[in-house]
Amino acid sequence: MAIGDAITASPAVSGTTTTSSSSSSSSLSSTSGSTIAGNFQTFLTLLTTQLQNQNPLDPLDTNQFTQQLVQFAGVEQQLKTNDQLASLLSLQQTTQATQALAFVGKTAVVNGSTAALSSGTANWDVSVPKDCTMTATITNSVGQTVFSGTYTASAGNNQPYTWNGQGNDGTQWPDGQYKLTIDAKDSSGNPVAVSTQVQGTVSSVDLTQQPPLLSIDGQTYTVNQIQRIVG
Repeated sequence: MAIGDAITASPAVSGTTTTSSSSSSSSLSSTSGSTIAGNFQTFLTLLTTQLQNQNPLDPLDTNQFTQQLVQFAGVEQQLKTNDQLASLLSLQQTTQATQALAFVGKTAVVNGSTAALSSGTANWDVSVPKDCTMTATITNSVGQTVFSGTYTASAGNNQPYTWNGQGNDGTQWPDGQYKLTIDAKDSSGNPVAVSTQVQGTVSSVDLTQQPPLLSIDGQTYTVNQIQRIVG
């Protein structure tokens, strides 16, 4: 069951008063940070009330008034920005859902090591960066080793690895989920990083999750885990 030929064998301001505009301004400034940010309408009401009740003989200092207007404008802009970000997030979620639904019924290839054995066949794609000797170990859903084999592999991407469901002792294992683990070394005994991918039909999409989850042969994946569509 070698790769190649053998593999295919398997986040209070008090109102102002008429007696002191300066003290009311100080009170407003001292608490504006949290109050204004938390309640835009409250800030607007307080500023309007302050203007209506200022002392005509001692009107609000122009500099203080300007500072409060600047602060007012800053808060308004921040709130508008938050609204825009919320709209963008909603749009992104809608786009993700639409994209995910488009995959239903298609055969997708995703990064992963667990494939479904069905009717005596389980398939993986193996990408090997350089020529090496690799030991493939297949385990079942409870972690029991059901098959292992050593092969000579040539460098290449998306090479098919097929297992016929038979153990080393010839036992035919039942359909289910099986995990492929590969330990590879080059001719000098240095480890080689071999990646595995699995493919299967996208049977359903869970839109209650963010991002949406695709169900492929009993396993769940996000859209960004899909490497390619093969059918």
